[in-house]
Amino acid sequence: MPRVREIEVFRLTLPYGRRPESILVRLTDHGGMTGWGEVVEPGLDKAWTTLEESLAPALVGVDWEHPDELDTISRGGSAADMACWDLWARMRGVPLAHALGGSRTSLMATVRIAGDRSLESLVARVNQQVCGGYAHVTLDVHPGWDVEPVRAVRQAFPGLAMSVDAQAAYTEIDALVALDSYDIAVIERPFGTTDPVTHAILQDRVSAAVAVEAGSDAELAAHVSAGSARALLLRPARFPSLSDVRRVHDRAMAAGWEILCAGGQGTGLARAATVAVAAMPGCNLPCDVTQPPRSAQIVTPPVGAAGGVVAVPLTQPGLGHTVDEARLRRLATVSFTA
Repeated sequence: MPRVREIEVFRLTLPYGRRPESILVRLTDHGGMTGWGEVVEPGLDKAWTTLEESLAPALVGVDWEHPDELDTISRGGSAADMACWDLWARMRGVPLAHALGGSRTSLMATVRIAGDRSLESLVARVNQQVCGGYAHVTLDVHPGWDVEPVRAVRQAFPGLAMSVDAQAAYTEIDALVALDSYDIAVIERPFGTTDPVTHAILQDRVSAAVAVEAGSDAELAAHVSAGSARALLLRPARFPSLSDVRRVHDRAMAAGWEILCAGGQGTGLARAATVAVAAMPGCNLPCDVTQPPRSAQIVTPPVGAAGGVVAVPLTQPGLGHTVDEARLRRLATVSFTA
């Protein structure tokens, strides 16, 4: 029976880009075994306060058999919840993917391609990824940069599997309907509104699967009831617990929806949890775990795709990655122990 003896919490500034931040949680059981979790931007200030003032003290000394039992305690602290799952799976010697009900040994990955200064440059970047082994790409589109770039990529790569991410930038459906002529698999996040009816109108007019991003089981239930999509964009980092993630996965799967997993920036731990979730049976669309620079990851092996494929770690228990604790402490800007 797990019983947390100590909790360490670290806030890190990562050495790349705009220097994003993460919060890492390390649980230590009375037997000396550890579990790790991570929460990434946004909302780190609130997460830190919750961990410091209530969540971390509440977890110390509690006996529990399964992470689901801690739902009321750990709610609002996704990093602590992830660490509990990691610890529980390590104590039982099983990979986190298996603990969540997953069975896949590898995942097909997509790579996201942002807008570019020219169509020629865009096609060249897609070619670079295809040569690197990717069989699926997701193009970012927005009003004024949609039909022409998709047409250019399709003409250059007639057999390439392709989706688009509208980044909730649209209010009208005409341009999105026009994209359907270019054999698009998925149209992700088309509208800024979460109104299911708006999405249902688009889904009725395109053969591509419209993918909505739901932040709760209730939000997904509304979309399923309205028939507003055929796919779910599932970001585990948006949910307070992996149990919530699994419930949303199960609802989408029961509705016959496809699921694509995405997210997990930071140091690699949150991304490793995304990989574990993506191994579940309903997650049949290419996942988005394109890794950040290796300098940003403090886990071994780094989490990401190789040749367009992501390996699901099945030979090691828990998250399946080793944390470089010395590097973690060098990158930490502040920490506390409970």
